[in-house]
Amino acid sequence: MDVALIPPPSVPVTVPAIPGWALPRGSMSDPVEAAFIAGAALNSLDNLVRSNPPWAGAWRARLALSCAAAAARHTGRTEDEAALRDAWMLRPADGDPGPAGRLLVAWRRLAERSATIDATILQSTCGLLGLSWSPQLAALPEEIDRHLSEGRAAPLVAAAVLRAVETAAPSAGLLGWWLADQVLALRLRWPLPVPLLMGEAHGAAFRGTGRGGRLRPGDDGFEATLCLAVAQASARALRCAAEIVPRAARLQTVAPKLRAKGAGEAIALLLDDDAVPGTLATAKLSRWGARRLFERLEALGAVCELTGRSAFRLYGL
Repeated sequence: MDVALIPPPSVPVTVPAIPGWALPRGSMSDPVEAAFIAGAALNSLDNLVRSNPPWAGAWRARLALSCAAAAARHTGRTEDEAALRDAWMLRPADGDPGPAGRLLVAWRRLAERSATIDATILQSTCGLLGLSWSPQLAALPEEIDRHLSEGRAAPLVAAAVLRAVETAAPSAGLLGWWLADQVLALRLRWPLPVPLLMGEAHGAAFRGTGRGGRLRPGDDGFEATLCLAVAQASARALRCAAEIVPRAARLQTVAPKLRAKGAGEAIALLLDDDAVPGTLATAKLSRWGARRLFERLEALGAVCELTGRSAFRLYGL
């Protein structure tokens, strides 16, 4: 077995817990208290990000899927996480995954590349999000650099960027939420962004007296509310990590016992992505061999089957 591809077993990562007093309960009007809570939550999340566990790729990919599903709801689409996962996994090689699948591509790119904001990246992202490009949007990188240079707390910079996008193009809300995660990563000096805030965009925190009954970036109280959303998103990301940890630990424990050729590559993919097709075929692993491998890993409690289907099954941590 190609054991070189498998990260060596390590001391199990303990997912940091957000202190109970830092978990938002209801609305909060005091911006100082809201910012304090967001800082406490981000500190817990930052500890996990910097520990860089072997399964960080699968974790970020799963959060990207969650944010993409929220983006689909934001645009009035009906695709849920399962449908988006299928759109991605069933696409032809290098093929177009369709409008909903392109939303997932946008958030997967966010999770896979170091935080960078320039006009080229923004224009490409607008294409994935189904947004029209404009000179106003092209001017955003310079404005974002200015906000980042002011040294404000990360959630407040994210709020300022959301407000800047709202001003430049009110219909480009998706881009604002995508950028908010980028600026959090830049401000916190994370090696890769973590898909977070899109998942909270339609949460209870933003139900208010703004247009359409929702608080918008230009409304009073938006900064404090975004701080609460940051805390909620951090808690959700840590819960996702806690769900992954037991299977990842089990997978690394059983890996040395596997004898199938190509098993190492399959395990590396499981640790690095949300899902791996049961029909995986590589130079060393046949489709039949992959099927047997995944069925054994499932029986050992190291992976779970994600679709409930009898055909074209998908496996993940």
